Amino acid sequence: MKNDKLIIERIFDAPVKEVWKYFSEAELYKKWWGPEGFSAPVIKMDFRVGGKFLGAMHGPKGSEFDKDLWSMGTYKEIVPHKKIVVTDSFADANGNIVPSSYYGMEGFPLEMFITLEFEDLGERTKLTLTHSGIKGISDKDREGMNEGWNSSLNKLAQSLK
Repeated sequence: MKNDKLIIERIFDAPVKEVWKYFSEAELYKKWWGPEGFSAPVIKMDFRVGGKFLGAMHGPKGSEFDKDLWSMGTYKEIVPHKKIVVTDSFADANGNIVPSSYYGMEGFPLEMFITLEFEDLGERTKLTLTHSGIKGISDKDREGMNEGWNSSLNKLAQSLK
């Protein structure tokens, strides 16, 4: 049976206030967003409930992702140092929602959700990332999403050192 969620838990060797900054400040977000080999040339965030996120990640030179892949979202819930809920959609460079087929991918919903929960462990932070609303994507795309998030979170761990 297909699940409509991908859940990833990670513990970072940094206090929650520091980890939070990497999700709430565009310049820090750029340092880790996108899998290994990807860059984040553009990150724009209006970090408040109702505010928008617009970002581009660019894949490795010569790969099928050697282009800007845009996504956008709207912040739905922000509880400082505890929780962030944001919508997640494929987008064009102007922030207009586009179907995944715009980037040669099929089966992704027009709108998904990312919930980030931060647990203060003193000098460490537990992050629980839930990417929901993904029912209907292929097992291959789900695995790619899992690998992509984990690779990005590895970059985040390195950035926090």
